[in-house]
Amino acid sequence: MKFLEEQDIACLKAGYSFDGEKEAFVCPVCGESFDAEEIFCVEGRYLTARRAAALHCENRHGGPLTALLESGSKYLAFTENQRELLELFASGLSDAAVAKRLGVTASTVRHQRFTFREKCKTARMTLAVLELVMELAEQNRESAGEALIPIHGGAKMLDERYEITEAEEKKILSGVFSSLEPLKLKVFSAKEKKKVVILKRIAQEFEPGRRYTEGEVNSLLKEIYFDFATLRRYLVEYGWISREKDCSAYWLN
Repeated sequence: MKFLEEQDIACLKAGYSFDGEKEAFVCPVCGESFDAEEIFCVEGRYLTARRAAALHCENRHGGPLTALLESGSKYLAFTENQRELLELFASGLSDAAVAKRLGVTASTVRHQRFTFREKCKTARMTLAVLELVMELAEQNRESAGEALIPIHGGAKMLDERYEITEAEEKKILSGVFSSLEPLKLKVFSAKEKKKVVILKRIAQEFEPGRRYTEGEVNSLLKEIYFDFATLRRYLVEYGWISREKDCSAYWLN
């Protein structure tokens, strides 16, 4: 869900985003990726990665609109009636046809269409103001040496625990690790901010793109801290690593 909610408006409307590091087009709903240098055979047709990603969104998720409306995101506050109305508007039906389908008057439909247009204007202005505020705040923090550390892509619970400055991170690292090379943890803190910093540093010991067995994960973590099971559990819980349902494989997010 977090991956979907972090996409910009253009990507949400297109149904895919481009990941520069992976050099692939990625579905913002399920995370399936399409290597930009590959050609994909879909339903007997050969497609570019961009087109394959777009078609994947249509076939797997019903298209960008359906994917968004059915995402369950807490940021979408549409009622069931509003969702139905939006889908009817998107289908291109006239106000009279929509009114007949819903059993209301055409004037009611026209009013609702006007209301949605006004909400679009409100959302655009609000987005512009808030993005400017966040950008200016970040610039001023960087100027003052208080830049926040970036939130990792797999984070599942976005709240104040991730509001950690680079200075705070450095201080925490020096306090909880007896050594960074090799990595040796003195104590696994119960405090949330410290926990985030600890897990972030430990996750850096995993190789991107590699799949680990549970035994390999345990061996890696044992070298860092005696309670490897706790480290493994929190790495998964906080979204730094993922695993198969049967725990047969683990990988870095």
